[in-house]
Parts: sequence; structure tokens; C-alpha cells
Amino acid sequence: MPLDQVDVDEMDLDDDKEMSFFEHLEELRWHIIRSFAAIAIGAVLIFISGSLFFDNVVFWPKEDDFLTYRAACWLSNEMGLGNAACFSPPKFKLITLKLEEMFVTHLKVSLIAGFIMAFPYVFWEFWRFVSPGLKTEERKYTRGVVFICSILFFIGVSFGYFIISPFAITFLVGYNISNEVLPNIQLSSFVSSITIFSIPAGVLFQLPIVVFFLSKIGLVSSTGMKQYRRHAFIAILLLAALITPPDVVTQFFIGLPLYALYEISITISKRVEKKAAKKEKALSKT
Repeated sequence: MPLDQVDVDEMDLDDDKEMSFFEHLEELRWHIIRSFAAIAIGAVLIFISGSLFFDNVVFWPKEDDFLTYRAACWLSNEMGLGNAACFSPPKFKLITLKLEEMFVTHLKVSLIAGFIMAFPYVFWEFWRFVSPGLKTEERKYTRGVVFICSILFFIGVSFGYFIISPFAITFLVGYNISNEVLPNIQLSSFVSSITIFSIPAGVLFQLPIVVFFLSKIGLVSSTGMKQYRRHAFIAILLLAALITPPDVVTQFFIGLPLYALYEISITISKRVEKKAAKKEKALSKT
């Protein structure tokens, strides 16, 4: 059973009970404290894993045996192209330029990974604070939202890690303006790049959920989204260009799923409108 459904079923959602402003603040404070505690637990687990997490997760996209490189090469050979589509980044070393850089990077990565691990619980805490303000019927339509948002977030982060990161790293490290320049990449720069390629993708993949709620309150319609489909396509290309390196292949890989999510969002908005129209028709008959 989804966490948010358990919450809705078990919490006291008496519409007659009103809370004061300071009671709301106190409740919000405890939601935030519990969320940070969950992130901290995940961060501690990652921190104590030490090099195990760094070598097998953070630094994996720079190695030739990374899953995406092997999959691309396998697909190339299966299609009869030989090694034409095989790719991997040039060999490079990660260096530190500051005394505290490794320790600070270790903390940073631990917190980021802790947040990713704790995302379902953090979102559940957020939903526990928001859901009492919804009507009974609205809560019925939003059952499972924690589970769906968490799945979309993990899919987005995985997409950024396995698709965007390898193409971006290969392009950026392989870009050379002179043979005098050697690709020795600063540790903090590499970690920041992996983060930028992964976390925003997890957020962008929440588009169908956002459209669902905007459609419920009437701010977005399927007709409007269809009308501005071309504009949305251009906006998606611009967004893909902003969060990826100037590489057409990488922009295509991030732009294509975003546009697919846009089309899915149109379908979701249309379903919401149909249900609303059906309900309105039923009420008019009574």
C-alpha cells in the first residue's frame, strides 16, 4: 500500500478541526526535522562506505566498463555496424587543488546520495503536511502520488546518470583545443557535473504529476498544451541545450524523453478533463 494512502487513511483528517498558524508551523517543523533525519541516515551510510561508493558509482562513468558504453557497443554489433557506435571517454585523472577538497567532496556526495535514497520518505513527509488541506474527493484522486513521484524521480536520476552523464563526459573530456592541454579534471568539478546531469533530470520527470494537479485546478488544459506543442518543443530543445554540453547527440537524448513526457502530460490532462466533465454532467442530471 502506498505510503501516502496509509497516511490519508490513518491520519485524523477531520475537516472541522482547525489549527492555528503557530500549530501549522510546529507541525511543519517536525516534518522538516524528520526529513533531514532521513537524509542524514542515508548520508551516514554513504559516508562510511568510503571508496566503495565512489569507485563503483561516482567514478564508474569514467571507466570503459560503464554500463552505457558496453550497451552501446553491444547494440552497435547487433545492428551489424561493428564498433561504429562504440564510445568511451578518454583516459583522464581526477586531481584535487585544495587541502580540504576530498573531505568536502566526500560530505557533498554523501548528502546528495542521502537525499536521493530518502526521497520517497521526504516526499511522504511533504505530502503528510499538504494532504490534510485537500478535500476528501481530491485525496481520493491523489492516492499513490508518493509512489508515482518517487518512481519518476528515480527514473529521471537514472536517466541522467546512465544516459546524459556518459555522453557529456565523453564530449567534454574529449574536447581539445591544443595538444599541450592534458585532461586532468578537478574532483569537485567532476562530482558537480555528475550531480547536474542527474538531479535535474529527476525533477524534470515530475512533469506529468505537475500537469495533473494544474489540470485539476484548471490552470492547464489539453487543448492549450496541443496548441502550444511547437512552442513546447522549442522550449524543450533550449532546456536540453542548457543542461547538457553543446553536443547534438546528448541534447537529443535528453530532449526526446522530455517531449515524450510532454505528450504523456497531454493525455493525463485530457483524462482529468473527461472525468471533470462526466462528474459535472452527473451533477446536472441530479
